[in-house]
Amino acid sequence: MKNTICSAVALTCGLAASAAGAQTNVTIYGIVDSGVAYMTNVNAAGDNMFKMPSLTSSFPSRIGFRGTEDLGNGLQAFFVLENGLAMDTGTQQQGGRLFGRQANVGLKGSWGAITLGRQLNMTYISQLKSDVLGPHLFAVGSIDAYLPNARSDNAIGYMGNFNGFVVGATWSFGRDASAAGGPAATNCAGEVAGNSRACRQYTTLVGYEVKDWGVNSSYDRMYGNTGAAGGLTSSDNTDVRTTLNGYVMLGATKIGAGLIDRDTHAATGHTESDLYYIGLSHPIGAYVIDAQVARRDTKNSSSDVNMLVARLTYNLSKRTAWYASIGRMANKGTSAVALDAGGTVGAGLGQNGVMTGLRHTF
Repeated sequence: MKNTICSAVALTCGLAASAAGAQTNVTIYGIVDSGVAYMTNVNAAGDNMFKMPSLTSSFPSRIGFRGTEDLGNGLQAFFVLENGLAMDTGTQQQGGRLFGRQANVGLKGSWGAITLGRQLNMTYISQLKSDVLGPHLFAVGSIDAYLPNARSDNAIGYMGNFNGFVVGATWSFGRDASAAGGPAATNCAGEVAGNSRACRQYTTLVGYEVKDWGVNSSYDRMYGNTGAAGGLTSSDNTDVRTTLNGYVMLGATKIGAGLIDRDTHAATGHTESDLYYIGLSHPIGAYVIDAQVARRDTKNSSSDVNMLVARLTYNLSKRTAWYASIGRMANKGTSAVALDAGGTVGAGLGQNGVMTGLRHTF
């Protein structure tokens, strides 16, 4: 009996060790980032206010789970589950989704990677190396809130890098299933029987990127449907963004620039605009200085907007940083673009802002 028990224990341990060897390697990671901002002209009366940002500070806060499994012959399975959270209240971002930043599974090899689920699309990926401020509270995303929220629900994606030549694409059967409101929740779930264009979206990217320089171009076409935000209330309505982005490294200094051309055919009418940006990032010891200027030119309209932002970051360690920013958004005509992402400003008014905060990564 004793030998039987010992044999059973040994077999159980052997099976457990075998299962452990086949398990996915999982990494838990995240960013916690919060600050305080002071903004002018937050309403038509020209009032000012202090606030703790909700959408972002220097980077949006998140917690994520990433895993890979080696399948042999150079093939890997992978998954990403990434939650976005608002540090001011502790609530979930991206339209209240549990894993609103990313929720996908895929396969990758020397031929590239195929991804299924909610994922970053090519508009988001196209600016990762050229936008020196990234999804900062004062940044290009304040002018076009879609840019830092360029993700697609119900999507199939592909990404490949072949000796610096980069190609990618996504295809979504329903681009945004959340109706909670905001730039990441536009009530366009799609997957409608008898109407294959309802809330469909596809994005593409092609470019060449190496350590010292890179350039890419992306194309993003989204369709609407009944009840969708942004005036895209029919599957005949479209919102198209075409980007051209580039960066160059001059020693440790990066210069990045880009153009986003937007063409919208909505129920409210046809609008066209061009958004230009150029920025510089330069490290000095433990400090990093970033600066960026941007302009949105709306065609056949005087409602243009100009932005100027500067940021100083001090790296207290490899994981913790203090930062401070100053910026100005100059609205013209009836434009009401706030300097702080998700904020408010009186129509036609200029807005100044300062902020400071703390970021920790893990």
